[in-house]
Amino acid sequence: MMTPRECFRAAMNHEQPDRLLLDMGKHIGSIHKRAYVKLKDHLGDSSMVNENLILDRMAQTVVPDESLLQRFDIDFRWVVPNWVQVTEREDVAGYIDMWGVPYKATEDHDHCVVDGAPMREATIDTLDSFQWPDPNDPKQFAGLREKAKDLYENTNYVVGADAIKAGILMNALQMRGYDKFFMDLALDVPFAEALMDRILNTLKEMWSRYMDAVGEYVQIAYVTDDLGSQSSLLISPRMFRQLLKPRMKELHDHIKSCADVKLMFHSDGAVLPLADDFVDMNVDILNPVQTSVVGLDDTFALKETFGDRLSFHGAIDVQQMMPNATTEELEIEVARRIHDLGRNGGYILAPCHNIGHDIPPENVVTLFKKAREFGNDPAALKSMIEGVPTYFESHTF
Repeated sequence: MMTPRECFRAAMNHEQPDRLLLDMGKHIGSIHKRAYVKLKDHLGDSSMVNENLILDRMAQTVVPDESLLQRFDIDFRWVVPNWVQVTEREDVAGYIDMWGVPYKATEDHDHCVVDGAPMREATIDTLDSFQWPDPNDPKQFAGLREKAKDLYENTNYVVGADAIKAGILMNALQMRGYDKFFMDLALDVPFAEALMDRILNTLKEMWSRYMDAVGEYVQIAYVTDDLGSQSSLLISPRMFRQLLKPRMKELHDHIKSCADVKLMFHSDGAVLPLADDFVDMNVDILNPVQTSVVGLDDTFALKETFGDRLSFHGAIDVQQMMPNATTEELEIEVARRIHDLGRNGGYILAPCHNIGHDIPPENVVTLFKKAREFGNDPAALKSMIEGVPTYFESHTF
């Protein structure tokens, strides 16, 4: 049997590995702390002790215990940049991140939300006076080289460099304010470009330090941003191609010049109109294939059109399907996505976002159990799904 790393190499070459790759545990793709406790109780697993070890403070997800990753036969292990240059707020429960963006906890402390835009009144002349992150902070990647080296030398898992929690568009929107930055893109392009360039250059410096630390041991690097809503892109394709695409490509090219890695790019939303652009942007793997949005529900067509140029990660919906599906519906959905995306390699099955506290633990277990059961022969699943409507075709939301 092929090792996880051998399966990954085959899948990325669009060859059929002898088993499907499964993933969970990075900062967009873990499990909410309340869902983790429910899963622990459901499994009766006393070795799951990490319910208070927070991976992503905004989403309140946890670092999964190694025992859970082994139980679900997960093929990836992720090294995660350290939480640095963060200030605790004194006025409300929350924090200010390294980019100066304030967050506050929701009433039930389930997650944190953006609570203001520090550069709302900035001008192009005052950009330099902003307190920018220190991209050379040694604490950000301290200890990661040793962890990545140990995983690379003593396991067969695919070792991933989890994302620096920032993106060119996402950060510009949060730092400037969504309404202001969308207006900048249309009416004050010099300011918009100056802000994005400053973010880009900071991220390039951070990724240089990151790859200096772990680059010789990791096989995949994860980059995040958000370009889509449930029904459309956040900005027009023309504006994206003029202003965002060149900068995103520059970041991706830089990362891949620092280490021999496959690059996985995250964007939520209805981003199908940009799929060809992602190929141009040196993206190898598209995440999360949000099947609940316009255009990405037809994963068979997605694979047929782009499967020779892109690989796919995710595709298991956590908005509607995972919280509400019966066991039979969930099994059919898992079979469908494996059949559609897994033929001839190029697919890593995972929840398309974090496993929320509204998802029953029974469905979490079923997901990974059936994914492993079905994943050896994607083409053989055709008879199981033929003539059966998708979950979203058979339900009204």
